[in-house]
Amino acid sequence: MRGFEPTEFAARTQRLQSSMAAEGLDAILVTTEADVRYITGFLTRFWESPSRAWYVIVPASGNPIAVIPSIGAALMGTTWVEDIRTWRAPDLQDDGVSLLSSTLDEVLGGSGGRVGLPAGHETNLRMPLQDFWALQALRPERAFVSDGNIVRSARSVKSGAEIEKIRHSCAVTGRAFDRLGEVLTVGTTMAQLYRGFQQLCLDEGADFVTYVAGGTGAWGYGDIIAPADGTVVAAGNVVMLDTGVIVDGYFADFDRNFSVGKPPRQDVQDAFARLWEATDAGFAAAKPGARASDLFAAMDQVVTGGKNSADTGRFGHGLGLQLTEWPSLIPDEHVELTPGMVLTLEPSIDTGGGQGDILVHEENIVITETGAAWLTPRSGPEIRVLHPA
Repeated sequence: MRGFEPTEFAARTQRLQSSMAAEGLDAILVTTEADVRYITGFLTRFWESPSRAWYVIVPASGNPIAVIPSIGAALMGTTWVEDIRTWRAPDLQDDGVSLLSSTLDEVLGGSGGRVGLPAGHETNLRMPLQDFWALQALRPERAFVSDGNIVRSARSVKSGAEIEKIRHSCAVTGRAFDRLGEVLTVGTTMAQLYRGFQQLCLDEGADFVTYVAGGTGAWGYGDIIAPADGTVVAAGNVVMLDTGVIVDGYFADFDRNFSVGKPPRQDVQDAFARLWEATDAGFAAAKPGARASDLFAAMDQVVTGGKNSADTGRFGHGLGLQLTEWPSLIPDEHVELTPGMVLTLEPSIDTGGGQGDILVHEENIVITETGAAWLTPRSGPEIRVLHPA
């Protein structure tokens, strides 16, 4: 089913409000696409335009209020949100600031109060800074403060309905990877591969393919975030594709490694087998009460013997409404895992070619009451060879 029942959003709002009371907040103000969608269900690609700001207020009690440009009123009206206040944007004199301020006056019962904004790692304020300064100046006695990571923490634990959407996105992506031989042969350029793979994802049911990256080489690849180029895939070289596929607003994020025509050199095959073992170790460590750092340590022990030398910076991250979410699987992140957290396991390994080449392998999992479960159709321990000679 597309979207969610209103009860899903009501439950999210109530969880936020319970945490707000403990944090001493009178309201929460969110401005970013993912946070607005988490609270309202407002799904649109119109966020690609930076010309307009969008605001949603979560009061201490009651339902959220949308303060948005009039162009979005009809679509917001299809969500569970009933209180929708609009202005004609862009307005170079007052781009919704006075409307937002007066709405906060109403919600807070005066010109004071404490308004929480997501302010921690991986957050941003999606409104012109001059407008935020103007909002503060209108009510100098009102405190705009950190939300204490309330929104981030709430989003990190997915409901059963959210998990099923991510599982479905993973299945769509997995089917596209299964068909990769249709668009990847010896002599294919990486640009052709990127375009062909995106089409496969769309054919299999993706709504959007917002991220594709990859690499190829005899020993692996030195860059795992590069855009498409004219590099030609050679027989026996490793080819990696990493993708972010969206179905109904939720991401799958995993990669797969291939070779074409013949298997890659034995050193590379051995490195991939160890990388696969590292995801196994990360999966075994993933359970309620474990820390994000424990998963990193388990994978790093297999990859480097515990040397903590991951040049990619981390061995995985949260996943959901965004391609990457909190937490990061790094040595210094000690948050405890709880059932409902969706994570990627993404270790990397130096292949030993002496040129800084690596392999990366990524799977998606969910923390359960007793351990973890795979969300991706898991890769085998060997690099898949397409069109063997």
